[in-house]
Amino acid sequence: MSVSPSAISNSHPTTVLRLLVVSREAAVLGPLWSAGEVHGWQLEGATCGWGAMERVQSGITPDLLVLDLPRSDKDALHFLRWLRRLRPELPIVALYDREDQVTYQEAIRLGARDCLEKPLANQSLEDAIRRQVTRQLGEAAALEGVEIASDDVSEVGGDRFFVAASPLMRKLRTQVELLAETDSPALILGETGSGKETTARLLHQLSVRSGFRFAKINCAALPSHLLETELFGSDRNGGGAHNEKRGKLEFCDKGTLLLDEITEMPMALQLKLMQVLQGQRFSRPGSGAMVSVDVRILAASTSSLESAVSDSKLREDLYYRLSAYTVRVPPLRERREEIALLLHYFMRQLSRQYALSPRPLSPAVSEACQSHPWPGNLRELENFVKRLLLAADQEMPFATAEDSESFAEYSSARPAGSVSASQASSKDAGAPRTHSLKALVQNVKLEAEKTAIAAALERTGWNRKAASRLLRVSYRTLLYKIDQYQLRAPDSALIPGSPGVRPNGNGFGGNHSAE
Repeated sequence: MSVSPSAISNSHPTTVLRLLVVSREAAVLGPLWSAGEVHGWQLEGATCGWGAMERVQSGITPDLLVLDLPRSDKDALHFLRWLRRLRPELPIVALYDREDQVTYQEAIRLGARDCLEKPLANQSLEDAIRRQVTRQLGEAAALEGVEIASDDVSEVGGDRFFVAASPLMRKLRTQVELLAETDSPALILGETGSGKETTARLLHQLSVRSGFRFAKINCAALPSHLLETELFGSDRNGGGAHNEKRGKLEFCDKGTLLLDEITEMPMALQLKLMQVLQGQRFSRPGSGAMVSVDVRILAASTSSLESAVSDSKLREDLYYRLSAYTVRVPPLRERREEIALLLHYFMRQLSRQYALSPRPLSPAVSEACQSHPWPGNLRELENFVKRLLLAADQEMPFATAEDSESFAEYSSARPAGSVSASQASSKDAGAPRTHSLKALVQNVKLEAEKTAIAAALERTGWNRKAASRLLRVSYRTLLYKIDQYQLRAPDSALIPGSPGVRPNGNGFGGNHSAE
């Protein structure tokens, strides 16, 4: 795989600008034909969207498309929607009637690069075409130097890629290749969002188990009894095979299982996991039937395992069993040479996902990206690119790389109370900080939302469905918010007799964000 300008847009003008004009109005076609003769443009015409669709599908994609949106032609918007999905990188200039604001708003929503009112003013259409051509050339120039060798990128399943374009990541890949030749448990350490799951998937892909299943369980996201069922399955009624529920250990038989945030696994389950590591068998909850499995266990953590052992959150024998082979995934701030590549990679992937044109990065934004500490690592970078892409033509909330406060606020909507690496270093240095009014208001809103959710959960005894009804939000939204604010149920809030998640003293647990 190679990330290059042609991979992101294959329709930049070279020597002759190719235009496809979809219109039947002489007021549109006449000036364009004249301008085309003067500038040497290659023009093709179509009287409707469906005719243009055939041309785009059967021939060479034009460099730019001019789409007339008459009020009487509803098919034109359907064509625009279809084209944005099929050719998201193709710039489109839409023409609409001045009184038809609904069509204008819909054209903008569907991704038209420029919209011009009819009747057209002198030179307005030609100027719009020039703007889009200049923008296309700017995007291509901004992507120069981003190309990497195909052996530096490995697809590890779905839309996940392991990028090794820096010395640290090449060293990590070498470690993973050596570790893939063994069949022992392994430990993967790294900050939240740094790519631990991607590293685990690469390890699985390079091993002899690659032909079998890979699965992941976030030990911090499930209460004890659900985590046990997820791991070992269940046969609560003791009714035999037709009542059995297989867990991930059986699901991944002969494959690989990743246990994320292993230090959040309750001690009782850690003991059962040790039995699996030692004897490759376990007793299914409910029936007590012995089940034999052949699965490679990988564990990941964002915290210090030595501290977890000393705090009695991790069994010492399990720690020694897992840490015999350990790899550390470096944070993004330690491999800044990959930031430019990753920015354009995420821009390409997300523009395809949302059927939008990739946005060029200004020098100020690129400089800010290089200097930002990225405390959320790849996840924060992807979130930044997503917000940049969906911002359309709105102004960025930061103008220069020095405006780090606004940049950090824009790049990651962290929950109230969280502290970035740049903030931490500033506090350590004793430097005064000046918060913008917008940031202060946002923090107040987030803190109020977090307090309201925590109060509703406490009032309902941590019955999430009841809390969602009390808050008048969907159940899915509430689960997302619980994860966003890292809320944890205290033992006292759970149903009597059911195992709980260890609190940290105030009813809220530590970081549990999944890779």
